[in-house]
Amino acid sequence: MAQTSAAPNLIDDVEIAVPEQRRPGRMRRMWRHNKYLWLLFLPCLIYYLVFRYAPMFGLVITFKDYNLFKGVWASEWVGFKYYRMFFENPDFFLLMKNTFLLGVYNLAFGFPAPIILALLLNEVRKAAFKRFVQTVSYLPHFISNVIVASMVIMFLSPTGGLINELIQAFGFKPINFMNEPGMFRWIYVISEIWQHIGWETIIYLAALTAVDPQLYEAASIDGASRMRKLWHVTLPGISFAIVITLILNIGSVLEIGFEKVFLMQNPAIYETADIISTYVYRVGMEQGNFSYGAAIDLFMGIISLIFIYTANFISRRVSETSLW
Repeated sequence: MAQTSAAPNLIDDVEIAVPEQRRPGRMRRMWRHNKYLWLLFLPCLIYYLVFRYAPMFGLVITFKDYNLFKGVWASEWVGFKYYRMFFENPDFFLLMKNTFLLGVYNLAFGFPAPIILALLLNEVRKAAFKRFVQTVSYLPHFISNVIVASMVIMFLSPTGGLINELIQAFGFKPINFMNEPGMFRWIYVISEIWQHIGWETIIYLAALTAVDPQLYEAASIDGASRMRKLWHVTLPGISFAIVITLILNIGSVLEIGFEKVFLMQNPAIYETADIISTYVYRVGMEQGNFSYGAAIDLFMGIISLIFIYTANFISRRVSETSLW
């Protein structure tokens, strides 16, 4: 019988070169997988591009003697004239002091307030009461600053104001709160806490939902009291949210809201109520010195950047939690 030799397997021996498919780029893959999230983010991106980044080219007027009729580029270049004018202003230190103290007061008392409220609400077991408190505390956030300032002035009025009515009911003389320079900062801070405490509590209530319930069970087995659980489980569980919010608040210490301060102040309390934003409004808008007002705003922006960078650097070194 003739032996047939095995034919070589040409298919196995020949390597078929198949061109490798080009993989889509990283941005393409991100868009394909997250296109709906990108579409949701798009309005926010457009807002910041149009109203935050595009206007930055106008900062050149801080170095020019801006004339409304000549335009930005035809106006005369004056260098650091308006910065020197602000530093040499007799009211410079008073404005910086008022702005800084008002921001520090607001940070010292306004920052922990929503944390405390969130911790208290977290301990409430009756859902109906918890929802009621949340709703009542959220509502003032949606009230206009104009209305809030009007309510503050009305409640503190020496003639017919609710607070002074209570003071007189106890046999004391009415107090003209809005004409007392020493009381302005406290009035402002209390009104800010009342207006925003509920809204800011949302951040911490959301962070509390991420705390592992098993940690509370383990603490209960170890015999920990409610205060021990709060200190050793709850607070460490939301520490990341607290640190990030604190860094952002430190960066905005000097960015006091203009509207409420402007509406609540009067010449009798300029000594403590006149801050940089209200001064910029007077010199920039009322007097038409746009270059001077823009120079002051840019200077304050640089100071705020230094604050937030320093706070972030310290936080990264101490707690390893930071914005970047």
